[in-house]
Amino acid sequence: TLLEYAEREAVRLERFHDGIVKSSIILKFEKNRNSDKIAEIIVSVYRARLTGVAHSADFFKSIDAAIKKVTVQLKKHKAKMREKDKKTVRRVRAKAV
Repeated sequence: TLLEYAEREAVRLERFHDGIVKSSIILKFEKNRNSDKIAEIIVSVYRARLTGVAHSADFFKSIDAAIKKVTVQLKKHKAKMREKDKKTVRRVRAKAV
């Protein structure tokens, strides 16, 4: 079903970032815009809130597109956090020497 599919896809996001605190999936149906089906995924990680919104004629396609958008954001956030960690380690090593 649609609910199980959305939950399964949200759980798969944990492969890209292990610091996910909370994730929400909002499914909307807009009748006035050519029967648009909208999927909005909100993921809360440490010090950030990432959002992916996708429009499509099918809920499954909308969920997939929104998941892809959030995945890219998660990867960027993780890389940014790693870079900050490297800088602090370099500063601590420089002070120790």
